[in-house]
Amino acid sequence: MLYPKDDNIKLISNNSHQLIAMRLPRNRRTIIVGGLVLFTLIVILFKTNLLKPACLFSNSNGNQDKMVREEKFVIGADHKSYVYHRNMPLIFIGGVPRSGTTLMRAMLDAHPEVRCGQETRVIPRILQLRSHWMKSEKESMRLEEAGIHKEVLNSAIAQFCLEIIAKHGDPAPRLCNKDPLTLKMGSYVIELFPNAKFIFMVRDGRGTVHSIISRKVTITGFDLTNYRQCMQKWNQAITTMHDQCQEIGKDRCLMVHYEQLVLQPKKSMERILQFLEIPWNESVLHHEDFINKENGVALSKVERSSDQVIKPINLEALTKWVGHIPEDVVQDMANIAPMLSVLGYDPYANPPAYGNADSVVKENTFKVKNNQKLWDHKVKQLLRRDEENLEENENDNNQDDNPNDVNERT
Repeated sequence: MLYPKDDNIKLISNNSHQLIAMRLPRNRRTIIVGGLVLFTLIVILFKTNLLKPACLFSNSNGNQDKMVREEKFVIGADHKSYVYHRNMPLIFIGGVPRSGTTLMRAMLDAHPEVRCGQETRVIPRILQLRSHWMKSEKESMRLEEAGIHKEVLNSAIAQFCLEIIAKHGDPAPRLCNKDPLTLKMGSYVIELFPNAKFIFMVRDGRGTVHSIISRKVTITGFDLTNYRQCMQKWNQAITTMHDQCQEIGKDRCLMVHYEQLVLQPKKSMERILQFLEIPWNESVLHHEDFINKENGVALSKVERSSDQVIKPINLEALTKWVGHIPEDVVQDMANIAPMLSVLGYDPYANPPAYGNADSVVKENTFKVKNNQKLWDHKVKQLLRRDEENLEENENDNNQDDNPNDVNERT
């Protein structure tokens, strides 16, 4: 068929428009799909901090002009990314040594969403170093002159502590730190980490002191040959921590009596997990099943409490102190340690009436007492340590621990 010249031009033109019309939607689809893929990639990179700026800028007025690292992350064995930052709900376990802090952290460590880990003693020491700088007028002026203002120092200390907490154990949705003496500076810790919470472990001071003396836990300022002096030191230490907990407030600091945790573990842990806003999990009542297992309860060979927490919760240590304190100290206990009464203990009760144990704890106690050789074997097998090395490690690790003076080096 022959077409006029003009008609040929129109036909070609119409065919071109149809071809373009057919291709255009495909191009648009390609652009849209490509854009979605790019957007998704950017979101993923931001979430994993690969595209986030390493530093943001902020000062005490909220203006952005000081370098502050906002958040970092670690990758767990499950290949998940766990972000940590100053506003996360950290958990701190505090109290005078030998007051049940290790048991508390072991029970929390058994929870699948929580990781506390062993004591490091690093954090209270760095906090104490900051206390020395602030206490000394000369050192404070030196820092100010060097441009290290309060916000800069706080940011540096917070990031240092975060690195220790986040990386000294397996990643977890909720991170916890068990360095008992950190509570001495609890209000400052809350200043660094505004959404953090403290579990304040409290124990009958007579039980704490007897444990310190009988297990030879060397703590600066404590004379392990003198019950009276050790009770006085305990009273000073618990006063400081109690005051800090009061200052922090009941929304951020929960006082937990060791005796009640042992006697009624389920009731106590329900209260604790509710305070921490962590869902209930039965595993917290069976911490002994998770000892040194992956994402479980890691034990230290140099912590005195390790040989006790491998056992299920039992009544063995509750009243061990009865009959071991000199009579003159017993008679004068109310004057020596007035904080006993403040905390709800009867200074004249020997033995004391702490309450009734639930059936599970009674059964655990029976099993432990009737299988003592088995548990002794488990201790040796698990910890694999000799007394000489233990003594050396304890002296090295405890020589600076003074829970009484908040301005003395820990």
